[in-house]
Amino acid sequence: MYYGAIKDCDIANGIGVRVSLFVSGCTNRCKGCFQPETWSFTYGKPFTQETQTHLLHLLSASYIRGLTLLGGDPLEPENQRALLPFLRTLRERLPQKTVWAYTGFTLEALLTEGAYPRCEATDDMLSLIDVLVDGPFVEEKKDIRLRFRGSSNQRILDMPATLRTGKPVFSPYHEK
Repeated sequence: MYYGAIKDCDIANGIGVRVSLFVSGCTNRCKGCFQPETWSFTYGKPFTQETQTHLLHLLSASYIRGLTLLGGDPLEPENQRALLPFLRTLRERLPQKTVWAYTGFTLEALLTEGAYPRCEATDDMLSLIDVLVDGPFVEEKKDIRLRFRGSSNQRILDMPATLRTGKPVFSPYHEK
């Protein structure tokens, strides 16, 4: 996996001060995407053990609330496979940190057997995410008044509650 950027003090992509990892690779290619360079799976730098160590160091600061994964798309199958071991390590070492993830796929596609984004890592990956912002960016539904999402079709989901109930549960941060 490759990544395009790491932001060590991000307040735009989730609650609190966060570390954000912009992964590379996206097959959704939404019209009006604000980072089309991240569509390439080889954009930026390789996601190495040194990258992961650096992220854990950044995340260990007491004022950092958690990690946000975006891109590109962290829920592309090859990105899930690369991120899953890192998320397991993060949960072991810093269990108090929250994980947000942005994906152009819907939760339903991620849970549907045989659907493109679903792979052997998906269930474990989703179980390690606190808040999932799902759905493609739709330029015609763009609304700059929305917090933490770009278009009105996107949902901000409470993943632990969603997995417990078996149906999408909006996060308190989802604005109607």
